Amino acid sequence: MPKFCANLSLLFTEVDFMDRFAAAAKSGFKGVEYLFPYAYPKEALAEALARNGLVQVLHNVPAGDWAKGERGIACHPDRVGEFQDGVGRAIEYATALGCRQLNCLAGIPPAGVSDGRARETLVANLKFAAARMKDAGIRCLTEPVNTRDIPGFFLNRTRQARDIIRDAGTDNLWLQYDIYHMQVMEGDLARTIEANLACIAHMQLADNPGRHEPGTGEINYPFLFDWIDRIGYAGWVGCEYNPQDGTTAGLGWVKRYL
Repeated sequence: MPKFCANLSLLFTEVDFMDRFAAAAKSGFKGVEYLFPYAYPKEALAEALARNGLVQVLHNVPAGDWAKGERGIACHPDRVGEFQDGVGRAIEYATALGCRQLNCLAGIPPAGVSDGRARETLVANLKFAAARMKDAGIRCLTEPVNTRDIPGFFLNRTRQARDIIRDAGTDNLWLQYDIYHMQVMEGDLARTIEANLACIAHMQLADNPGRHEPGTGEINYPFLFDWIDRIGYAGWVGCEYNPQDGTTAGLGWVKRYL
């Protein structure tokens, strides 16, 4: 049976962030993820996890100025030092929170930077991050993201991510497979997941269109959940969607799994 974790950046936004841990636990979740922890003291987050019996499944490496539209800097040739500092900060938080996975967002290449240079920078940065994280006992992940929601995002298809993982030449770089993003970009979900199962460390979900909860769109999630069970996926699945009519009201789809 799949293991589902609540993404606290998108779910339970009816309450303040620090209260979302309790809301997730009350709804039956055993794990949580979110975009970034850095606005909060490590100690406060660790206490919220412990108090509510939750596992910290995943968070992202610092990704630039999110409020200004930046969605990662791993492909920015002029910000390598900033990226490397961010990896160190992410590891500090992950260690304090018992988080064993960190996601490095590729980002949108700056104007004037060629695809070749952006790719070279991304590969080198991921190789650096994977080595630093391996020393800390943490998996390094990278995620393809659809270019409809984030136009220009550099890493946007499964095969492209696999090629970058190969070229980084490390045994500590893994694929974060977001079902919603890949439905938008390429479809053929079941066969793609099976073909890439060996390198998928984490999955996320939302339905399409709308990026709402399963059952609101075109993806046959009951089939897909059975499928990933059948092929042996043992990782977490992050619920990274925008609730259509409030978080709690939209959790009917997941109750049988919690």
